[in-house]
Amino acid sequence: MQGTSFIQDLAIVMIVAGLVTVLFHRLKQPVVLGYIIAGIIIGPHTPPFAFIKNNEIIETLAELGVVFLMFSLGLHFNLRKLKQVGVTALIAATFEILFMTWIGYKVGQLSGWNKMDSIFLGAILAISSTTIIVKALEELKRTKEKFAELIFGILIVEDILAIALIAFLSSIAMTGSLNAVEAFTTLGKLGIFFTTVLVVGLIIVPPLLGYVAKFKSNEMLLITVLGLCFGICLLAIKLEHNLALGAFLMGAIIAEARESITIESIVEPLRDLFSAVFFVAIGLLIQPALLIKYVTPILVITVAVVVGKILTCSLGTFIAGHDAKTSLRVGMGLAQIGEFSFIIASLGANLKVTSEFLYPIAVSVSALSTFLTPYLIRNSDAAVRLFEQFTPRFLMRGMELYSLWVQELRRDREDDFARQLLRKLTLQMILNIVLVTAVFMEAVFIAQKATSGLLPLPHWIGNTDSMVWLSAILIALPILIAIFRKLEVFWMLTAEISIPDTTTSHRATLVRTIIANTIFMMGVMIVGLWVIFISSALLPSWPTLIIFALIIAAVTTYFWSPLVQIYARAQYALQKTFSQPESPHHMPSSKVIPALLSGTQLEIVTLVSSSWACGKPIREIRLRTKTGANAIGIERADTSILNPSADEILKPGDKILLLGSRKQLDAACTYLCDHHLKKQPYRNFAHAS
Repeated sequence: MQGTSFIQDLAIVMIVAGLVTVLFHRLKQPVVLGYIIAGIIIGPHTPPFAFIKNNEIIETLAELGVVFLMFSLGLHFNLRKLKQVGVTALIAATFEILFMTWIGYKVGQLSGWNKMDSIFLGAILAISSTTIIVKALEELKRTKEKFAELIFGILIVEDILAIALIAFLSSIAMTGSLNAVEAFTTLGKLGIFFTTVLVVGLIIVPPLLGYVAKFKSNEMLLITVLGLCFGICLLAIKLEHNLALGAFLMGAIIAEARESITIESIVEPLRDLFSAVFFVAIGLLIQPALLIKYVTPILVITVAVVVGKILTCSLGTFIAGHDAKTSLRVGMGLAQIGEFSFIIASLGANLKVTSEFLYPIAVSVSALSTFLTPYLIRNSDAAVRLFEQFTPRFLMRGMELYSLWVQELRRDREDDFARQLLRKLTLQMILNIVLVTAVFMEAVFIAQKATSGLLPLPHWIGNTDSMVWLSAILIALPILIAIFRKLEVFWMLTAEISIPDTTTSHRATLVRTIIANTIFMMGVMIVGLWVIFISSALLPSWPTLIIFALIIAAVTTYFWSPLVQIYARAQYALQKTFSQPESPHHMPSSKVIPALLSGTQLEIVTLVSSSWACGKPIREIRLRTKTGANAIGIERADTSILNPSADEILKPGDKILLLGSRKQLDAACTYLCDHHLKKQPYRNFAHAS
């Protein structure tokens, strides 16, 4: 009977959701709103009776919806795009989240709500909707504009900060308060987990998926991806992090794999199914009577969201150095809340720390702001014209000068190669220290779970903690060696920057040597003290520690080269992941292709046996780096290779399909040696494919 009840509930959910989806598609409104309305229609709070018999099963399926929704958001997480707009995105997103959280908290307090409701309201208002914004920009065909690129970068940073926000809220809900020490501890653990999983995942997962993809079985690829996704979700739960964090991280890792487009297409039906159940489950919790009762707070909060986000996002983007026009367009594009707001509202309801009215209010505000989003983006140009018309000329001039000043500062920093290298070394060392910290945190976790007398250890070794500590040191040894090697380069480079080569006196050389040695010794001391601090719970006694130190010294001396090679291989695997061509996350439809290819052309060149490129992989000829043209297809004998890998070997007779501007295509022909090539129209390749 329970199985029948489950099928009945699921059938009702899917039938009503399907009908509402069709209606909302016809009305050209976001389907997400349709799912929520479907939940309200069949919910227990809507007359004449409750259609759903077993809410627990629907809630379980809704949790799967959260997993697939966050996994899908991760698939749109683009590290390369984030690097391009990183500073702007970080400043604007942080500025927006801090101020919107404060605005939401103040609105809650002025409305007479308790402290917990106000805190959760602030968090609900802080994060914009990636799904809604991307969809709106695609429908308006504005995804390639400068402000849209900035919006995508801000959304990526928002998604990361939202994960941290959820972790904070969970801590507040459980303890009732959050002091500064707890806040930094929570953020530190979250950052270490995020960084470690991301780095290790980028080294391991893309090659693994490439191997699985060789079998050309979507079923095998899907099962592998789901195994990775749920596996990392389980790890997140075991380490007391949020389930959503694991799903988001795995999506972000898989987004860098060559197979990401295929994976997105095969996961999409599952995502649509469980996401629909998730949004319907949100509607089930909404009480229409409460919406009527709290209509005034809903309208006030909606105005606060729209006005507050336009101001904070615009100001944050402007502070980062962009002109006032672009900043205003960015602000108007981010003026709504969405899926993260639902997840935060669900968190408060599930933990029973928020009042019953907060959830339906959050959903209603999201619905209203989502409805306004396309109109705000469409009318952003008109808003810019009004802004220019009514802003005093001296103020506009001041804004322009500020933007130029910030851009000049950024350009000066980019031109300084030595300081760029210094920053790169600093980031690499910080990343390595984070990885070492993760190793010892995991070691402490394992030691706590293990039984002290689990292994028959000699007396001089100590207990299980000692062996776990030694194992952690040996595992982290390649990373520690890499830190010390980078410190050598760091102190030499710092000394050279501090005392330029133009200063040739003996005293300058002496000062340079003193600076270099001081920095190196301080760096070694700081790393050593940090390792002792993070492993203090496992440290063996002094006699055992001396013996272990001798063992570590012997291993380091004897296996120095293999340990260096282990790190180098891991670093190469990471670089290889980022060196492969970037894959688009959305295959363009027939309506988008003309806009996408605007200003670009397609041309085929045929390699003859005397061409210097024959026998070399695409990576080695560096065609895109040298000319800007992209090799997007190869026709070879009876086969066609679309989007060839960087390791694909070029052979005599290959017909290479190139994409680029006329200038780039001509440069590519010249670069490959024009007299060794035979050009032909693109239509021949298309016909052969």
